[in-house]
Amino acid sequence: MKNLLLILLLALAGLFGCAHSYVITMNNGMRITSPTKPRLQGSKYVFKDARGKEISVPVGRVREIAPASMVKEEKPAFNSQPQSR
Repeated sequence: MKNLLLILLLALAGLFGCAHSYVITMNNGMRITSPTKPRLQGSKYVFKDARGKEISVPVGRVREIAPASMVKEEKPAFNSQPQSR
C-alpha cells in the first residue's frame, strides 16, 4: 500500500512539474501571462489567457516569450511615485 501511494505521488509530481506558464513581453513593456505556450500561426502568436480565451498578438508587437521561471523583474528607469517631504 505504501509503495502504491509513493508511486502515485511521484507520478503526480511529475505531471504537475511539467506545467509551465509563459510570459509574453510586448514592445511597450506590458506583460501577458499565458498558461499555454504561444504558437506562431502566420504573422500572429496565438495563446490562451488565464480564462481560457484564445488571444492572438501580431509578431511585430512581441519582444520576448519566456517561461515564467526564467523572467526577471525589470526595474523602472525612474520612480513614478512622488517623493513626500
